[in-house]
Amino acid sequence: MKGRDTGFARVDAEHDFLRARRRQVLSRLAAWLRGEPDDVNITLPFDEVVRALGTVDERRVGVRVIRLDSIVGSVDRGRDFDRRFRPTSGKVRQRWERLALASRRGESIPPIRVYRVGDLHFVIDGHHRVSVAHALGLTSIEADVTEVRTKLDPTGIRYRGDLIVKDYRRLFLERVPLSGQARAEVVLSEPWDYAELGEHVEAWGYRLMQDEGAFLDRATVARRWYDDEYRPVVRMLREADLVGRRTDAEAYLWVAGERYRLIRTHRWDDSVLDAMRAPRR
Repeated sequence: MKGRDTGFARVDAEHDFLRARRRQVLSRLAAWLRGEPDDVNITLPFDEVVRALGTVDERRVGVRVIRLDSIVGSVDRGRDFDRRFRPTSGKVRQRWERLALASRRGESIPPIRVYRVGDLHFVIDGHHRVSVAHALGLTSIEADVTEVRTKLDPTGIRYRGDLIVKDYRRLFLERVPLSGQARAEVVLSEPWDYAELGEHVEAWGYRLMQDEGAFLDRATVARRWYDDEYRPVVRMLREADLVGRRTDAEAYLWVAGERYRLIRTHRWDDSVLDAMRAPRR
């Protein structure tokens, strides 16, 4: 909660900084007590995000008004601010209070500079300005925006750990270039599962080429696997009530692995479902 102003801009700017620091300390303590991941209060590193998603190109958008809560990361590797751009130490205090004072006096503040990735923004220049804006209860800020297009949609990225899944998914889609509905449907939660599924699809494609006596490129293998293997098996698993709380892709990967482990076959028939339902010994 924002404290009551004294009417003296300089004193109020000092109080703004102390409140922001106190909130940062309390937030870090709360995260520790809840057992949240270590990266929950760390700003997302821009370079890791675009590397995980795969850069396509970038273009200058110009000065826009953006929402403060869309700013989730930074180009800077420093740790002067947490995920909500609260100061993590007293070393930024002098500059921070100077900007807070200017804001309280209504002085002109230049736009920050950001990269835009999907709906997310990453600060290039202006970390202190973002921090002060948050502390003063603002909801938006002017920013000079450069948009970066990526191969993967950044939706779902909350913490640094989420980048690992995105990175493995990007590599999987390079090996298995699904498109359209197929690309959207095949989703896994664990990063290593993407590597395992990629190997599975490549092995399936190799057997297909042997059967047909012809070379098939990756895009063709991906399409044939999705249409001829993945969709029929998922349909079968749903009818047999074997999907549970998994995603369809997770259920497929699980039963494909179990099928070979239990009955040593690549075929699908009723014996596969019987083996899946059988109690484990």
